Amino acid sequence: MHSSNKHCGHDIPGKSAISSLRLEALAWVGTLLPGTGVEDTAKPLKEEAKMNTEPERRFGVVVVGVGRAGSVRIRDLRNPHASSAFLRLIGFVSRRNLGSIDDVQQVSLEDALASPEVEVAYICSESSSHEDYIRQFLNAGKHVLVEYPMTLSSVAAQELWELAEQKGRVLHEEHVELLMEEFAFLKKEVVGKDLLKGSLLFTAAPLEEERFGFPAFSGISRLTWLVALFGELSLMSATLEERKEDQYMKMTVRLETESKSPLTWIEEKGPGLKRNRYLSFHFKSGSLENVPNVGVNKNIFLKDQNIFVQKLLGQFSEKELAAEKKRILHCLALAEEIQKHCRPQK
Repeated sequence: MHSSNKHCGHDIPGKSAISSLRLEALAWVGTLLPGTGVEDTAKPLKEEAKMNTEPERRFGVVVVGVGRAGSVRIRDLRNPHASSAFLRLIGFVSRRNLGSIDDVQQVSLEDALASPEVEVAYICSESSSHEDYIRQFLNAGKHVLVEYPMTLSSVAAQELWELAEQKGRVLHEEHVELLMEEFAFLKKEVVGKDLLKGSLLFTAAPLEEERFGFPAFSGISRLTWLVALFGELSLMSATLEERKEDQYMKMTVRLETESKSPLTWIEEKGPGLKRNRYLSFHFKSGSLENVPNVGVNKNIFLKDQNIFVQKLLGQFSEKELAAEKKRILHCLALAEEIQKHCRPQK
């Protein structure tokens, strides 16, 4: 793969470019990571807050998997956004023989791994394949952005993070659910309140477990919401009701906060069930029943890309990265524990 782009060297981008991206990304991650200097109520900067200097350092990117998430990633990489200016889309990898998509060329996995032009891989394939792809790209010396869940095993996730550290590469697990307007609303609503009890129910159409993992993994964004809102949780019990002939399943998980407040998380999936989220949080000072219409979630994958580029540029502190890693591993460990409770043989 050859490109005549003159910005694929290893120079450091101009200070004004980094500063603009820093401000834009911080406006979105202030609710997620401590020590960013942005209040929880921070709003995103206006769309016109762009970089005014062309970065001299651009990372070559391949997108692995071209389903919904992969297609959105390709779109964001091709459009003139602040973080996209630091990235250069080289092509996509797919098990299907597609040739090209909107003038973006398909490349083989072998070429993507071997090419020095490819410095970053976006892993957007089905969850069951994430671990293998991450390991291959990290071993090839590439930075990795992966859609959640990064693995279907907390042990494997820890191993991959250690591999990333050994290779000196960024490993970033996407969590666009934390960039949603609903989460920003909830974060603001629960801050400083004493939780008495709570519940979160998610309903949707069936999902293939072989491709997307056990429901505690495929639904890990809901678990992440609960952990991000209320801190680390302990598992009290977990049950799974299944009617495979009807493609129906219901997972009921009882959790407890560090202050012993109970939380119930339910994932219910089956034909005819619409994609909906129902929540109920009871505090000493009142109750919150579901989330009002707080606006459209715009460009959440792009906001995640902003955070990833921040990491590529070394703009996150070790403290911030450690806090994020701790949360992700905690959620994966809980998901694995839930699976063992529901399926003791696995």
